[in-house]
Amino acid sequence: MQLSVTFLGTSGAIPTTTRNPSSLFVAREGDQLLFDAGEGTQRQMMRCGTGFAISHVFVTHCHGDHVLGIPGLLQTMDFNDREDPLSIHCPHGTRRQIRSLVSLLGNRPSFPVRINEVSGGDLAYRGDDYEVRTFDTDHDTRSIGYALIEDERKGRFDRERAEELGVPVGPAFSRLHEGKSVELENGTVVEPEQVVGDPRPGRTVVYTGDTRPTEATVDVADEPDLLIHDATFADDRVDRAADTAHSTARQAARIANRAGAKRLALVHLSSRYAGRSSAHLEEAREVFEREVLIPDDGDHLEIPHQD
Repeated sequence: MQLSVTFLGTSGAIPTTTRNPSSLFVAREGDQLLFDAGEGTQRQMMRCGTGFAISHVFVTHCHGDHVLGIPGLLQTMDFNDREDPLSIHCPHGTRRQIRSLVSLLGNRPSFPVRINEVSGGDLAYRGDDYEVRTFDTDHDTRSIGYALIEDERKGRFDRERAEELGVPVGPAFSRLHEGKSVELENGTVVEPEQVVGDPRPGRTVVYTGDTRPTEATVDVADEPDLLIHDATFADDRVDRAADTAHSTARQAARIANRAGAKRLALVHLSSRYAGRSSAHLEEAREVFEREVLIPDDGDHLEIPHQD
């Protein structure tokens, strides 16, 4: 089952010639989700070939570099005769700001736009076999992060063991895998736990948006497959990071370690580091021994099952 991330915008507040403001596209099977929509997001979607069939937009906070792409994106959807509804999730208390962006050009879209305010710890959206949960972040405005968390998967079915127990090939296999017992012709009852292994974990992607390091990021998911964390500054601007409610690459790595993340992606790099992100990598790798990456705009990551 596909789960992938496309980095549409990885810059800090000011775009550069190679990095667009914040935006993240996530595809899971038939679902297409957008996290933040900085200026120029629709063009980035064209460049990366994601299409515009997104059903949900998840906004971490209402600073311009995370939301100014919404009006243009909605206008393009309208021009394309979209009929399907679009849900925009945003921090509690920001509905009015999002509504203003939706109607900025004077005309409401011809398709339904639903605005859903959420607070840290809420269930923002429930999809097929996964959910998007919120967690508190620490920025200088109302803000939240999001975690896409898949349900546990069924354990592996041991066909060889089932056949040894006399279970006939066919529907009985499916019944056992679904957690139901099967009675054989000789009266023996085979229970699911005899032929089905332990449940297997689903995959998790955590996206912080802009934030200082927070305990909530550690707690929201157990060993996330991918943590996408604010790393606006390197160590040379650690005081600036604290003053502006952002994180450094090293601080993001410490959070990744404590969360047990399998991979760490550093985003929202300040334009002062345009073309020179080596310090971010070095400082994060000194702390986090697993894979650290600084994605470029357009980079695409597949999130595999670990087993």
